[in-house]
Amino acid sequence: MDYGISNLSIVPLRAEASDASEMVTQVLYGEHFKILETRKKWSRIRLAFDKYEGWIDNKQYITISEENYSDFEAKELELSSDLVDFVTAQDNQLFSICLGSNISSAAFLKHHFEGKSISEILPKEHLIETALLYLNSPYLWGGKSPFGIDCSGFTQMVYKLNGYKLLRDASQQATQGEALSFIEESEPGDLAFFDNDEGKITHVGIIMKDNYIIHAHGKVRIDRLDHSGIFNYEMRNHTHKLRVIKRII
Repeated sequence: MDYGISNLSIVPLRAEASDASEMVTQVLYGEHFKILETRKKWSRIRLAFDKYEGWIDNKQYITISEENYSDFEAKELELSSDLVDFVTAQDNQLFSICLGSNISSAAFLKHHFEGKSISEILPKEHLIETALLYLNSPYLWGGKSPFGIDCSGFTQMVYKLNGYKLLRDASQQATQGEALSFIEESEPGDLAFFDNDEGKITHVGIIMKDNYIIHAHGKVRIDRLDHSGIFNYEMRNHTHKLRVIKRII
């Protein structure tokens, strides 16, 4: 089996081996992965952090050894904590990176980083502060960055920046943690999940104090949360039906 790492800012991971295929998630700077299959232009990979699979353009990553992969697995994550920052290559070229990029890989990539970073597990109270960094980021299916993010990418990145691991999709995240019986039992930082008419969980957001929720719907926004679901104050109606509240931490 081969292994790889992203040396670019934001790389799309696609459902199929085609530029026209939907983006299912993104590979941020410094993320490493296993290469499951290689074709002339594309490789199917499995991300180390959440085991998510998809196809990546062969021009948008570099290969690493199994020993390198094991070293990255053993290393503590160090993530960039500013919305936008940069690393400097040996030839003084600048590479832009975004919030949540894995700069613990920078030295291996022969890049220099001087910005702010986070590497420790932070108290649960810090989750909302982190979530607000993404406020008004546009919704983007498969996105994980402040320049475009989906609902589960948003919750995953907020938790990741605070030292906690969430799976990638809302339906997967709903399998984690402890279910709460009532909204009144929830704390800021707990997750609320919402289902569609077929009963499939399709949406997730982060509960705030005083029955507010921050979530990605059109953009990362703050709405009201009640026993029925999310009430959008601009549309003056409920947009999502509440299924379950989970405490992950």
